[in-house]
Amino acid sequence: MQDLIKLDLVDLAIAVGLMVIAIGLSAWEKLGLELNLVTATGRTILQLLILGYVLEFIFAVGSVGGILAILAVILTIAAIVARNRISTKIPQVLPLVWGAIFISTALTVLYTNFLIIQPDTWQARYVIPLAGIVIGNAMNAAAIAGERLVTTLNTQTVEIETHLSLGATPQQAVNQYRKEAIKAAFLPTLNQMMVVGMVTIPGITTGQLLAGITPLNAVAYEIVIIFMVAMANLLTSILVTRGLYRQFFNSAATS
Repeated sequence: MQDLIKLDLVDLAIAVGLMVIAIGLSAWEKLGLELNLVTATGRTILQLLILGYVLEFIFAVGSVGGILAILAVILTIAAIVARNRISTKIPQVLPLVWGAIFISTALTVLYTNFLIIQPDTWQARYVIPLAGIVIGNAMNAAAIAGERLVTTLNTQTVEIETHLSLGATPQQAVNQYRKEAIKAAFLPTLNQMMVVGMVTIPGITTGQLLAGITPLNAVAYEIVIIFMVAMANLLTSILVTRGLYRQFFNSAATS
């Protein structure tokens, strides 16, 4: 394995030049994105540097409590972001999304660690990156599925009430809308799986190749991660939509 070419502050400063060029292009084309690009650049640097120092500490200490604490923070932030995209007016959306992402992440990470990777100890270098990838993707799946379902239910009230008046249960009345929301959330994952390795080299594989990992080992980990993300995204979408539609009906099963 070749030694990793380490980047110092000078290298990172030069990398910022890419964003300076992007800001210049925005100004040249009068896109009005300059302030957003400056803000995004600053936040990217700050957030990732903080993450780097935190992970450096946790990796050195190896504390299970530290691992669980940082994952809880990541999970909570992801749940809040997804809730905000779905709706801030519907009650119990935050705990619903939090629980759905937690269940899907826990199942996939535990499955992967105990049955596939099988590390000797509960190592942060495996748990945190894998859980972080799953949480980030599950957040997007929850947001897409939830937003799609809420929008549809709000615009199809007449059709839903017609089904209810004909004797359908709330689950039957919204079943097709749930399926469409789940499919919409899972479609990006499915599309990625169809072209991975043919059109793009995934980010995880690229990172491992840059770190000196052999291509076959990098690809093996990428396969595991993609399957983790697929399962977690589908499960999260199912759980979120199942919990969401119930918020639209009262105890008398009316919307």
